[in-house]
Amino acid sequence: MDKAVEDGVHILSVSIGRSQYEDLYTDFIAIGAFSAMAKGVFVSCSAGSRGPESDSTSNNAPWITTVGAGTLDRDFPAYVSLGNGKKYRGASIYSGTPLSSGLHPLVYARNASNSTSDQCAPDSLIPEKVVGKIVVCDQGGTNRLDKSMVVKKAGGMGMILADTEGYDEEQLVVDSYVLPVVVVGQKAGDAIKRYIASHDNPKATFSAGKTELGVEPSPVVAAFSCLGYSSNIQGLSSYTDTFSEDLG
Repeated sequence: MDKAVEDGVHILSVSIGRSQYEDLYTDFIAIGAFSAMAKGVFVSCSAGSRGPESDSTSNNAPWITTVGAGTLDRDFPAYVSLGNGKKYRGASIYSGTPLSSGLHPLVYARNASNSTSDQCAPDSLIPEKVVGKIVVCDQGGTNRLDKSMVVKKAGGMGMILADTEGYDEEQLVVDSYVLPVVVVGQKAGDAIKRYIASHDNPKATFSAGKTELGVEPSPVVAAFSCLGYSSNIQGLSSYTDTFSEDLG
């Protein structure tokens, strides 16, 4: 931060949300932000993604503008079609080479792992059980983009990223992945996993939808966004100041 101020910046945006709270006198972000603020530099920081519990915000020093997560007024629909004819809506912004036409072998990460992991942790997938298949990975444990890289490294051709937290289906987080990925909510994810468990040769494919504009209500605070008050600063009652519209 000090170097950025020396370089003459006017705004510092720090997208680091932390799980541990620190005293203002030892919090390096708060200390750096205070020095920047004293020199006229505006500082904004992430509130964190551990919601929806209250008192969960990080970066809540009074001289920092704390930013939560919110939804856009548009959706990026994509669909997972199964071999039993069922079709489930999810979301995707993947713009690379799509899956080839037709249904493809489908496997749940838990059934293709060298551990009990269903979250596609690094080096957890067994290539012989993944090559040429779409892999269902559960949210959590590791970074979403890292999961897609794990699947690709093991030879997978696509990934279904299934939410397990019960968040609203409308609040699916989309990223730009290294292979075709569709993100689905918990209900769809559970249905897909039940299909896999009940069929000897499960298959699936993806199809893209058209971007939907003017989605209402929007923007709304994302279910996973951290919320105020401040739990680590005695005598300070601070809500999250604002939120960013960054979800599809």
